[in-house]
Amino acid sequence: MILDDTDRQIVRATQEGLPLDPQPYHRVAEALNLDPADVMTRVRRMLDGGAIRRIGVIPNHYALGYTFNGMTVWDVDDARVSELGAKVGALDFVSHCYHRPRHLPLWRYNLFAMVHGRSKDAVERQVERIAELLGDEAHDHRILYSTRILKKTGLRIKETG
Repeated sequence: MILDDTDRQIVRATQEGLPLDPQPYHRVAEALNLDPADVMTRVRRMLDGGAIRRIGVIPNHYALGYTFNGMTVWDVDDARVSELGAKVGALDFVSHCYHRPRHLPLWRYNLFAMVHGRSKDAVERQVERIAELLGDEAHDHRILYSTRILKKTGLRIKETG
């Protein structure tokens, strides 16, 4: 997909995040002297064309008081990983859930689910709920706690000239 100058302006104006406003694309349009409908059409085209993979919220869990963050990893049957992952991902305390390949013999886990809590006990209670949901389908699991914050960034267009 080829981006024109206006597309690039929109990406530059949004790459640090959308305005916290009920109509964020209207605010972007005002800042760029563009029509809001054009901005939204262009963003949709960039999403559909793959120039933008997704638009989503990236919360700072630490700032929200969730200082215990655990990536839970589960060993479930490969034939059921999609079905079980959908159930785990539907839990209100799971922020993201996905299938990852095993790396046998060292790494047997194929289902990952991120949970957040205000204490280690809170995270462990959530993991117990996942374990109850999975029952005998889970052969083993671990909790990998975050030890530092990694900077998350999306698409960036560098200024030239």
